[in-house]
Amino acid sequence: MGIRLDHIGIAVDDLETGSTFWKLLGLSQGDDERNDEQGVDIRFFETELGTNATRIELLSPTGEDTPIGLFLDKKGAGIQQIAFRVDDLDSLLSRLKAEGLHLINETPTEGAHGSRIAFVHPSSTGGVLVELLEYED
Repeated sequence: MGIRLDHIGIAVDDLETGSTFWKLLGLSQGDDERNDEQGVDIRFFETELGTNATRIELLSPTGEDTPIGLFLDKKGAGIQQIAFRVDDLDSLLSRLKAEGLHLINETPTEGAHGSRIAFVHPSSTGGVLVELLEYED
């Protein structure tokens, strides 16, 4: 099964303020997107080192009671998750569930840019929220 680091998700209070450093660093800003199901506004930054480059994802809450809003209230701005792109999300989720891992999503939900996503609870990963994602071809 193919897997690679896709992006690092960073919770920010707002996309504009959160973007300053990444712009100064020289990363290319993508289009903004809203995911109403997750309650988040999203902005990706990409390096110019090729199509397999790891991206930075800024996540700004659409409300205080959203997952990112609650994260910011509890922990403040910072790394919220690490995301891995996989070839077969359904098979991987089945395997992880069979091994007894705590999945936040046992079935994929809609993610940014037409992806399918699922999260693995930090209690099963050594304290890191892991997002697994797959793009449909």
